[in-house]
Amino acid sequence: MRHGEVHNPEGLLYGRLPGYHLSELGRKMADRVAEHLADRDIRYVVASPLERAQETAAPIAAAHELAVATDERLIEAANVFQGKTFGVGDGALKKPANWKYLTNPFKPSWGEPYIEQVVRMMAALGAARDAARGHEAVCVSHQLPIWVVRSFAERRRLWHDPRKRQCTLASLTSFTYRGDKIVSVGYSEPARDLVPAHLLAGAKAKGGTKGFGA
Repeated sequence: MRHGEVHNPEGLLYGRLPGYHLSELGRKMADRVAEHLADRDIRYVVASPLERAQETAAPIAAAHELAVATDERLIEAANVFQGKTFGVGDGALKKPANWKYLTNPFKPSWGEPYIEQVVRMMAALGAARDAARGHEAVCVSHQLPIWVVRSFAERRRLWHDPRKRQCTLASLTSFTYRGDKIVSVGYSEPARDLVPAHLLAGAKAKGGTKGFGA
C-alpha cells in the first residue's frame, strides 16, 4: 500500500525527511482502506519507518488487532533533491549546479539506483510473505519503490516516466505468491474518490513535472 496524503504546505520533495505526517485527508484515506480490508485474512502489517507510512498502517493493524511492524527496507527512495522544491522552471532544476544529477535517467543519477530499490523491496515482500504465510500481509511503503518492484515483477524496464506510475495515494498493489514465487500482480484504489484529481495515477502534476524519484 502507498501511504495517504501528506501535510506538505511548502510543496517540498520531502523524501526521507522526518516530521512529515498525514494530512486530515490522508487519515481519511487510511481509514477508508482499513475499512476496505476489514474482512481480509490479514495476519501481518508492516510499514516503512517514516511517519506517513506508520500512520497509514495504524488503522489497518488496529482493525485486525495487530501491532504495526517496521521494516527499513520499505523506506522511500533516496534522492539528492530531498528538502527542495522540484519542477521545470522553478526550484532545484533552475540551478545549473543541480543539472549534473540529471545525466542518467536509467540508473537514476539523482538518487537510489532502481535495482537497489528492487533488491530491498523484494526482500521486504519476502519477509512479509513468510510472516503471514498461508494468509495475507499489508506492507505500507512509498510510490517509487512500489512502482519499481511492480515493474520488476511484471518484467518491465525499471526506468520510466514518473507521471505514468500507476500508484495513487492509498492505493493497493497486490502480489500473490504460490510458494515463494510471485504468480500475479493486482492494483486497486479503495480511496480513489478521496484523491484530488491531479494526483490520480497517470494525471499530470500541477506546476509541471515533479517526479524524479518522488
